Amino acid sequence: MTQETHAGFPIVSIEHAGQHAGSAVTIRGWLYNLRESGKLLFPIFRDGTGVIQGVVSLKENPAAFEALKGLTLESSVILSGKIQTEPRAPGGYEIHVNALEVVQRVPDATPYPIQLKEHGVDFLLDQRHLWIRTPRQASILRIRAQAEGAARNYMDSQSYTLTDAPIFTPAACEGTTTLFEVNYIDDQKAYLTQSGQLYVEATAAALGKVYTFGPTFRAEKSKTRRHLTEFWMLEPEAAFAHLEDMIRLGEGLVSAVVQSVVKNKARELETLQRDVSKLAKIEPPFPRISYDEAIGVLQSTGNSAKWGDDFGGDEETILSKNFDKPVIIHRYPAAMKAFYMATDPERPELSLSFDMIAPEGYGEIIGGGERQSNYETLIRRIREEKLPEESFQWYLDLRRYGSVPHAGFGLGLERTVAWICGTEHIREVIPFPRMLYRVYP
Repeated sequence: MTQETHAGFPIVSIEHAGQHAGSAVTIRGWLYNLRESGKLLFPIFRDGTGVIQGVVSLKENPAAFEALKGLTLESSVILSGKIQTEPRAPGGYEIHVNALEVVQRVPDATPYPIQLKEHGVDFLLDQRHLWIRTPRQASILRIRAQAEGAARNYMDSQSYTLTDAPIFTPAACEGTTTLFEVNYIDDQKAYLTQSGQLYVEATAAALGKVYTFGPTFRAEKSKTRRHLTEFWMLEPEAAFAHLEDMIRLGEGLVSAVVQSVVKNKARELETLQRDVSKLAKIEPPFPRISYDEAIGVLQSTGNSAKWGDDFGGDEETILSKNFDKPVIIHRYPAAMKAFYMATDPERPELSLSFDMIAPEGYGEIIGGGERQSNYETLIRRIREEKLPEESFQWYLDLRRYGSVPHAGFGLGLERTVAWICGTEHIREVIPFPRMLYRVYP
């Protein structure tokens, strides 16, 4: 591939600048910070791949010095100069600038809103389109991209075929209380998908082992650090699979994602000051406890949970404190699970379900289990839940025509990435968070 050049110098990214130590290069980016010291200027530039410190001397490069002096933050620039090793500089290198072209100068009258000082959360969320430029936020988004790629690579390596589920659906998948209703064409009602699961059950019957990876929506009126109204899920489904198959698949998937980030995004994790030693331990097998055992653990700590209760954030945090890996909690009461969940033949009051709870208080990152494959049982559950039977005829067809045992789960991308990054709130790990009272920008 031919090397692109500018003013006779190769154009390089900041993340690869160290490979050109001792040589002159061109970098295209933005002015992130500027410190002035007499006849020397010390700018910091960013280009989306990283940051690099510059040095500009009035004596040696007066034109570049004048172009840079007083330049406003986030002005876009093209600069050329020699890369030099400098252990004290960010990334271990700096660029001695000898030429600088200002592509667009941020006007002095309307300075860049986000300055190098503390800002309130609401202000930063209002400026989310600019906040993502900061090194911390950019590192999080690069880790998110790595996690997405690693997850897809792992699923592909396990012979799962990627299939896409619709965003518009005719009925609920995860209960009717958290549906986003939308006006469809000619006064039809439709809903934003809560999960792609029902649809990948259909593609699993066609292809055997499948997964979908896309946005899902829950109109849940929660303001916790773990909740978004729009989030991404990876959802595998496999024919002739059972609960244990999905537990093992989930362990392998989460481990593969974490280790891929540790291996390939060390610089970004360092920017976030993440304790990588905790992540290095994330290898299968993960510890497992039954729902019955989990209730016992909670009650031993003085928690008021009793058999039949679902677990909230406080309970999940208590349970995860005993482990330095994600913990698998399996066989929840059937009454608290969705209509499609299979029950345990040995104890029908239990479902063949599992949750994976991340350590360090990050909560549930996977939920899934074995599906109900019997037609009569499934239609009875739909009627018990008072769901619109006509909307599920296609789903019932999967049990009419060649039904088999099958199982799957959903992995929440944002919760997984929040745990890997060690962020305080899930809103930081999606480019434009949608929350209870926020849909701007």
